[in-house]
Amino acid sequence: MKIKVNEWLKRYFPAEIISMILTIVSAELAFYFTQNNIATALIATLIGNTVYFACILLSDIQSTRKQCLINKQEYTQVIFYKNIKALFVEFGLAEVIDTLLIRPFLMYYFPIMVNSLTWGTFLAKITADITFYVPTILSYEFSKKIRLRDFH
Repeated sequence: MKIKVNEWLKRYFPAEIISMILTIVSAELAFYFTQNNIATALIATLIGNTVYFACILLSDIQSTRKQCLINKQEYTQVIFYKNIKALFVEFGLAEVIDTLLIRPFLMYYFPIMVNSLTWGTFLAKITADITFYVPTILSYEFSKKIRLRDFH
């Protein structure tokens, strides 16, 4: 199990750190410019998710390119689409539930509950991430089991 946890941390943690920083910064900026809690929650969710998935996709492209070099294979558009397909399998269900229901709700209410935009956004992100990663990790392991991540 320790090996699995290390694999998951290596895969998700760098994107989480970058996403956390930009989620908080975007929440602060959104509230500064709009003074609206709903707009702030939606903007923070959008920015945090976009940055997170950009990091994951770039990481996947980089590791797949390395795998292609080892196999003396060209990284093609077909392989790129396989990267995208693997991400949809890994994140699809969790992301729909997270983005449409859980995360915006928490991003709205936690800052109000703790009376701090920064801490409330931080706590909302951590709480939403817990519900996000259970189905995500299960889907990630499934995608490996069905060899969806083999690109040769």
